[in-house]
Amino acid sequence: MVTLAAASIAMVPASQLSAFTGGEDGITYRTPELFKTATKPFGGDEGKVARAFGVKLNGKLAGCYFVFAASLALFVVLLRLVGSPLGTVLKAIRENEARAEAVGDRVVAYRTFVFCIAAVIAALAGTIYAVWLKYIGPDTTLSFAIMIDILLMVVIGGIGTMWGAVIGAVLLVLSQYSLRDLMGVAAEAMAGLPLLPHLLDPDRWLFWLAIISILLVYFFPKGIAGTVLAKGSRP
Repeated sequence: MVTLAAASIAMVPASQLSAFTGGEDGITYRTPELFKTATKPFGGDEGKVARAFGVKLNGKLAGCYFVFAASLALFVVLLRLVGSPLGTVLKAIRENEARAEAVGDRVVAYRTFVFCIAAVIAALAGTIYAVWLKYIGPDTTLSFAIMIDILLMVVIGGIGTMWGAVIGAVLLVLSQYSLRDLMGVAAEAMAGLPLLPHLLDPDRWLFWLAIISILLVYFFPKGIAGTVLAKGSRP
């Protein structure tokens, strides 16, 4: 809730400081030449188009691969950080700050350091997002809807786990893009039944997304990854 409040507060100056942030209009970026749709990277001779995994490679697809590779690199760096001695100390501070301080850990210094690391990673992720979107503004970064999506991703996947964030993001994005189509197919298949076709109308996809989210939180109180890891650690 504090994170949501902070984002809402930050959205006010971001919307009003038009000279710095572009205000409500945001900032539109010029597409890098490599990522333009008409670009044929690594095309070689005229008439030949490079392929990636059997698909003709153009600038748009190259941008997609760039976002994936950059995100994967950031994820690997964070996994390495979590598994390092520094990550162990940070986990100890999270579990019991007083005990960590009692054994000699400089809690304030570690907290300051990890906040700086988180800010750098967030800035890099925002840069990647801006390159892909070619636009950045208050509505695309600080809106309440985006904050809710991020919160749902973390809660569904598992708070405090790296893999939980990935699982939650994949499930939420897939449901947002595929749930409506699946409901349309289900509604057509149950056309002869009473009430069900109306309940499964594609226009009600947000309602069912909320129901699914509530059920996931109920059956996986620590998130999917958190619950699985907790069960796996039991003797």
